[in-house]
Amino acid sequence: QLQLVESGGGLVQAVGSLRLSCEASSGIFSMNPLAWYRQAPGKQRELVAMITEGGSTNYVDSVKGRFTISRDNAKNTGYLQMNSLKAKDTAVYYCRITTWVGRDFWGQGTQVTVSS
Repeated sequence: QLQLVESGGGLVQAVGSLRLSCEASSGIFSMNPLAWYRQAPGKQRELVAMITEGGSTNYVDSVKGRFTISRDNAKNTGYLQMNSLKAKDTAVYYCRITTWVGRDFWGQGTQVTVSS
C-alpha cells in the first residue's frame, strides 16, 4: 500500500508563490509517474502537471511558465512550485500516483487560496 501526504498549501496574495510537497510512504513512488490535480469549488478535478519517473514533464496550458513539477526519488517526494499565482488557481491540490499495473493512489489534498 502507498500513502501520499500533501503539504505546503495556504493563503497567498496574487503574484505570490507557494511550493507544494507530496511525500510518499514507500519506494513505489520512484517507479511510477506523479501527477498534481486540483479541484476548485463547483468544478471538476483537473490535471495540472505530470512528471514521469524519468523526469519528463507535462503541464496544462493555464499553468505553463508559472508552475514547475519536480521529484526527488531518493526522498520519495514530489513537488509543485507555483509562481505568479492568480485567483483562479484557488483550489484543493492533490497528488496522485498511478502504477503501471493500474493501481491508483491519491493524497488527501491541500488547500491553496489566492487572494486578489
